[in-house]
Amino acid sequence: MKQFLSIALLACFAMYHFGYYALYFSFDQHLENKWEQIIYSEKSIDVEETLIEIPLSAPYMANQEEFKPINTSFEKDGQFFRAIKQRYQNDTLQIIVVQDTARGVLDNTVKKWISFLTEDELPQDFDGTTSMKLFVKDYIQSAPFFFEAYAKVTINSGLIFFTHIYLNPEKGIFSPPPQVS
Repeated sequence: MKQFLSIALLACFAMYHFGYYALYFSFDQHLENKWEQIIYSEKSIDVEETLIEIPLSAPYMANQEEFKPINTSFEKDGQFFRAIKQRYQNDTLQIIVVQDTARGVLDNTVKKWISFLTEDELPQDFDGTTSMKLFVKDYIQSAPFFFEAYAKVTINSGLIFFTHIYLNPEKGIFSPPPQVS
């Protein structure tokens, strides 16, 4: 009974602190599958489509008459977009994109969840942003660390003591390099 209770409490603890990973990846896969079904099926989308033209001179690339379906998500200026069609014509890559509001909602939800879990640990500035100075001090050493690679080592082998001194490259090499004639 104690083992079951401890495993259940550990699972609750893990879901509380790391459940946003499971939510994010499962909902991300759900969104990708939904977009695949919409894009690669013959259904039309009832959203505003925007044409983006990117100058691209690719050698031996033939002009395409019709748009081909693609499924790519990207973020531009804080907004999420989904590229649904593309074609190459006259040294220009033409991409039709739609706004992906579900991706933005997912991203904002996970960010709010994470900030809710960590807001007690990190103080915030007057405008509500977390100060990055606190992260830096965790990685800066207060006292410098000195590493002595060339130190004298004494080995105790019973009755005989001997000292071996490593060659210090700062003092130079004792023998000259071989001469090529």
